[in-house]
Amino acid sequence: MPLPEKVYISLIQHLGKICSPEVKVGDKVSCGQRIASLPSGVYSPIHASISGTVAAIQECPHPVLGRAKAVVIQGDGKEDTDFSKSVRGPSDSLAAQELRDIVLNAGIVGMGGASFPTHIKLNPPKPVDTLIINGAECEPYLTADARLMVEKTQEIAQGISLIARCLGIKEVYIGIEENKPEAIKAFSGLKDVKVKILESDYPQGGEKQLIRNILGKELPRGKYPFDIGALVQNVSTVFAIYEAVYKGKPLIERIVTVTGSCVKEPLNLLVRIGTPVRDLIEFCGLSDEPAKIIIGGPMMGIAQYTDDVPLIKSSNGLLLMNKSEAGKLEEGPCIRCAACVRSCPVGLMPCQINLASERALWPLAGQYGASDCIECGICNYVCPSNRRLVQTIKRAKLEVSRK
Repeated sequence: MPLPEKVYISLIQHLGKICSPEVKVGDKVSCGQRIASLPSGVYSPIHASISGTVAAIQECPHPVLGRAKAVVIQGDGKEDTDFSKSVRGPSDSLAAQELRDIVLNAGIVGMGGASFPTHIKLNPPKPVDTLIINGAECEPYLTADARLMVEKTQEIAQGISLIARCLGIKEVYIGIEENKPEAIKAFSGLKDVKVKILESDYPQGGEKQLIRNILGKELPRGKYPFDIGALVQNVSTVFAIYEAVYKGKPLIERIVTVTGSCVKEPLNLLVRIGTPVRDLIEFCGLSDEPAKIIIGGPMMGIAQYTDDVPLIKSSNGLLLMNKSEAGKLEEGPCIRCAACVRSCPVGLMPCQINLASERALWPLAGQYGASDCIECGICNYVCPSNRRLVQTIKRAKLEVSRK
């Protein structure tokens, strides 16, 4: 994408606390300059994605939260950067804490959608000996990771090497679905990475599913990958780690798939964080009037109420649906068919959590395992009564977490 004229950089782009701005209206900023942070806690710093002037610090649309405070930067059209251009030599060995510090200062988060601060994930409370690279990208329509794997294979490999060396990893796997032959071919030539070809089966890219299908281990409910000695990282996150270490570059841009029945020219675009989706729509063009704008994919993405919403670090796709695709189906009563139970990839009973949530029985929803839901959307998809299962389970997860 060309440089945007103006960006809206949200102060909350990660799982954790909202960052405090470190700039004020009227300040000149450079591309890559840190503009928001916190002294401690679960957070990830925020950086300017373009150079220019801080035009405002105000409430703006947010693709996940609806609205959140953001730093608005009016661009100057220049590539005035505030990060090192020097390349770290491949022979340099980083200690684990040095790598975590670089990742923290670069503002890197999980780019597959979870947005968990990566520097924390690289500091597991238990030793890990197995690294799994998530190259599945199983959600329909999305191909950003697939393109990245084909075009930046060696850079991803160097990022993998950094993580493996610093954490003492013994085995490295990369899981790629069988419908991505170019990516499989690209990584098959790497010496220290074992390629696992996975079925093209949604939601193949979930952590539990990857661990089961690559390692043959079942991750128990309430447990994390490090409990069985594993660490899972998305390929886009690994590439961001490479850029942070070898180029001194913070996370200021990412690849986004722009597609859907209304898009004139579907593309994978390298886009600056904070770019409004209307800029992407204008760049790719429209073949039909969109009735629904989704950031993410059709299963786990979130519908937006405005095209003014900016991209954040976890925005991997922009999907535009026409009126016939976006029609709202009438919701009926649960008929106890158990289609959602049979289809749940983590073994939950979505219908029961749904009923508990509708009655505000939050402890019961917790007993049914609401917190283990990965929000894949399969239960909604298979329900013959068109029950809003995921929506009510999300509410239950929120209420359970508050207890």
